[in-house]
Amino acid sequence: MAVNTHDMVVVHRAFRREFGLLPRMVTGVFADDGRRVRIVHDHAREMVSALHYHHQGEDELLWPRLRERAPSQAGPLRRMEIEHAQISALLDTVERALPVWAQAPTTSATVELAALLEEISSQLAVHLDDEEEQLLPVAAEQLSPPEWAELGRRGLASMPRSRSLVFLAHILEEASSDEARAFLGHLPPPVRVLCRLVGKPRHRRETAHQRAGIDVAMANRGTR
Repeated sequence: MAVNTHDMVVVHRAFRREFGLLPRMVTGVFADDGRRVRIVHDHAREMVSALHYHHQGEDELLWPRLRERAPSQAGPLRRMEIEHAQISALLDTVERALPVWAQAPTTSATVELAALLEEISSQLAVHLDDEEEQLLPVAAEQLSPPEWAELGRRGLASMPRSRSLVFLAHILEEASSDEARAFLGHLPPPVRVLCRLVGKPRHRRETAHQRAGIDVAMANRGTR
């Protein structure tokens, strides 16, 4: 029986959304608004770290198994590894640029950081499309349910405990009711309850602050 890999699509959707929004979050911050600078900085840093760990989990738990069991996929697997390396280099650059920008959010620092995030968003969209179209169907046939579950546990374990419920809510923000039910079904009942009672309210509050400057960024772009 094929493994249901759709939960990976749900996770990818969150990364697409947040990295798509981050450039506008950055350009929507006023340089003298230290509180919002810190909010956007912290969110960007968390997303960069989460994507690093997500790709690391695939590099260690997914690609080696597929290479062994589906040798005909050597080409696409090699492309995934190359794309991971390219995105990782950009993420490392953003990690270095973030504290510089947070300390002095000048126009030049803002433009540089936003451009880096735009490039990540662009490359990530292509990479995730490739992965979902070419390799998730192979993973569904080649991995056992315990092996697929191990990849999911690895992803959740990479998040600090204090942030895991909020990140779960990020993942489920655009999920349908069926997707959310299936995703949460892998988790213990107490975690599901905490996600609803704690994670989702915190996520709503945080995203309201994180995205508050997006309209400003779009207005500024429209006047150029």
